[in-house]
Amino acid sequence: MSFKGKIINDPIYGFISIDDPLVFRIISHPYYQRLRRIYQMAFAHLVYPGAVHSRMAHSLGAYHLMCQALAELKRKGIGMTAEEETGAKIAILLHDVGHGPFSHALEGTLVQGVHHETMSALIMGHLNAETGGALELAMAIFKNEYEKPFLHQLVSGQLDVDRMDYLNRDSFFTGVSEGVIGYDRIIKMLTVHEGQLMVEEKAIYSIEKFLVARRLMYWQVYLHKTVLAAEQMLVRLVRRAREVKARCQPNLQYVLDHVPDANNTAELLQRFTALDDVDVMMAIKTWQEHPDSVLRFMCDSLLNRQLFKIRLQSEPIDPTEVTQKQAALQARYPQLQPADLPYLVFTGEARNTTYQTRDERINILFKDGSIRDISAVDNALIQQSLAATVGKQYICWLPA
Repeated sequence: MSFKGKIINDPIYGFISIDDPLVFRIISHPYYQRLRRIYQMAFAHLVYPGAVHSRMAHSLGAYHLMCQALAELKRKGIGMTAEEETGAKIAILLHDVGHGPFSHALEGTLVQGVHHETMSALIMGHLNAETGGALELAMAIFKNEYEKPFLHQLVSGQLDVDRMDYLNRDSFFTGVSEGVIGYDRIIKMLTVHEGQLMVEEKAIYSIEKFLVARRLMYWQVYLHKTVLAAEQMLVRLVRRAREVKARCQPNLQYVLDHVPDANNTAELLQRFTALDDVDVMMAIKTWQEHPDSVLRFMCDSLLNRQLFKIRLQSEPIDPTEVTQKQAALQARYPQLQPADLPYLVFTGEARNTTYQTRDERINILFKDGSIRDISAVDNALIQQSLAATVGKQYICWLPA
């Protein structure tokens, strides 16, 4: 029976068309459907109640923008085969398939030391084997191993469709209008020169708005102090559960108990792809009754939004303040052990970069054929001051 195509109604873009049977097969796979059950923005909904959209919604949105970008490049005479188009579409569709429960919040903590892009590559390899090698080109594009670099740059780069969708989508669901970008104009201005993705000079102001919107969304949403406190509590809660060997459902238990290595990759992948936000939340509810008082308290606090206090500042946190806050807790709760205190008072750094000029570029192609970086155009808004990484130190603590 021939594939007649599918449409998905998206609140951002309207109808998203699925017109390729291989793409539809991937979307229908349990590994992909799992993304329905993972929040795109982890605990951002504790501040912005509407921010409960899923990784799957974002993935489909990025896929839709990839379809538009490829169509625009083809219209401008950029050569690509039907197989390359499909490969790029599958690469963006699966770019986030390696995210675990609560997305970036637990990255490197749940599966110790492993980035979601590594897991995405493993999952794509598994799907490639299932489909008889049909994902070889998509994997090459995803890993930037294909001969046309602009296809990878659309998946992962300063101007990728991933960023275009998450800024647009996250601003919509949080109600933070500062994140709204002119994604449609940017896509219309995309071009390719000597294999590299660029934008025409008419898009300069749209690109600057895109970069500023990204910076504002990080401080106002992704690194909002309350969101940061909740997510850091989650990280330490999971670490505590691992330390005290708290029991939970088998798949999550396996991931907590095993450090990834060459001998357990297959089983780790099987267990990991069975996990989603529901498993972690059920574990947290279960651990509310755990004998360990620190774990029990942190679970109860997170579930009921009784979050730790947090303060961000430009200067380094004075170690004396940490010591004083820990001492105050010890005095109020004598049963606490010295090893317990770093779970209840801790410091860290939140980092935000508008535009990395060292290893990433947004190149502007001018009408005279010249090429300049966005930060080097006349009267550039994105200059060195905005290109620099801004780091804020934070201290997070349970009030005594």
